[in-house]
Amino acid sequence: MTIPDQYTYAPGPGGWPPPGQWQPYQDPYQQPAPPPRKRTGRVVAAVGGGIALLALVGAGGFAAGWSLRPVASSPASANSGYSAPYLPLNPGSDNGNGGLPQGGGQDQGGGQDQGNGGSTGGTGATDAQVAAVAQKVDPALVDIDTVLGYQNGEAAGTGIVIASDGVVLTNNHVVAGATSITVTDIGNQKRYRAAVIGYDRSGDVAVLRLSGASGLATAKLSTATVKAGDPVVAIGNAGGTGGTPSAVGGSVTALNQSITAQDESTGSSEKLTGLIEVNADIRAGDSGGPLLTTSGEVIGVNTAASAGFQYQSAGGDGFAIPIATATEIADQIRAGQSSSKIHIGETAYLGIGASSNTGRGSTGESGAAVTGVVQGTPAEAAGLSRGDVITSVAGNQVTSATDLTTVLDQHHPGDRVKVVWTDLSGQSHSASVKLATGPVG
Repeated sequence: MTIPDQYTYAPGPGGWPPPGQWQPYQDPYQQPAPPPRKRTGRVVAAVGGGIALLALVGAGGFAAGWSLRPVASSPASANSGYSAPYLPLNPGSDNGNGGLPQGGGQDQGGGQDQGNGGSTGGTGATDAQVAAVAQKVDPALVDIDTVLGYQNGEAAGTGIVIASDGVVLTNNHVVAGATSITVTDIGNQKRYRAAVIGYDRSGDVAVLRLSGASGLATAKLSTATVKAGDPVVAIGNAGGTGGTPSAVGGSVTALNQSITAQDESTGSSEKLTGLIEVNADIRAGDSGGPLLTTSGEVIGVNTAASAGFQYQSAGGDGFAIPIATATEIADQIRAGQSSSKIHIGETAYLGIGASSNTGRGSTGESGAAVTGVVQGTPAEAAGLSRGDVITSVAGNQVTSATDLTTVLDQHHPGDRVKVVWTDLSGQSHSASVKLATGPVG
């Protein structure tokens, strides 16, 4: 896959243009210095505003858990069906959250545990253990920075190096919606362009390949059984500030937990299961980073929440995907083994925004309601318009935005699929559509 250099685009009439027309990105903000390693206070989500995330990636998906920054303030295409998803940010202020504004993504605690792993917290890792683990593991981590072409913004997260030639494990939502990915290796301080080898949206796992990387430090993955009460250390790019990762201690409070992650802009949702729940202060930007034993072995992949990618979940401070689960998915991706859940390679692009239509809308049909169409895309060429309800793709019934995402994940750029939809008057239409290449799924 070819990933362009770090670019961004301020949408004008016609929406998102071909990559050759993008303009070089210049960051108008200077990020504050990385926060101290030890931090207090719990902020799971730290980005505000209504974000149209992944709105135009094949009409589905979800994103965030990273830290999101705005790039510009020009309006979105009038035909997109979205207001501009820009976030207020005062780079010179510090509200106790690395300079990021408090906003729409808030603490998701307060619910009841789902699962059967118990809810006992231990004493947690000590400050000395946290510092020792961070010193040992930091060189095997990367900061991930992405450009979100249509959202006209940037995002940041964390990754774990699992092969010295530049293979990185992270959350799918860290890179979802990206039109360019740049990675900084903490061990050697070099920056690399990155491509997504593949992803599992339902498992929230993605694997990246760094261009030209070799000899990187790798993390040690644990095979030990995790128990409630075990002390742990969570490390990541908290706040998306980059530089030396911050680390925080805690303990395992429960196992086998389930949460639902939902994209606010599309209504598409996925249920993540079998998670490790911890009382460590996992924050936006930590997503994709490691949850570790006090000996420095990786037992999980941190999964945080932020605006646009909201968790409807059990109470508690943070969640992590067990490393055995994440590596099983990663091994399949690295072997090129696609499945009903695993997508290999580039993402198919239809060129619409969508939300779930439950049959109560103007058409009276269940399906994926089109909330916007990008000019110059397969959707526009097929004749789709805002207000249409897609009911079938490639012979598969579509009853929601999630269904549409699932179907399109089984396809690749260049594939031809039959799209069936109903317009506002109730008339049925169909067209053969050649899918284009879009942002990461």
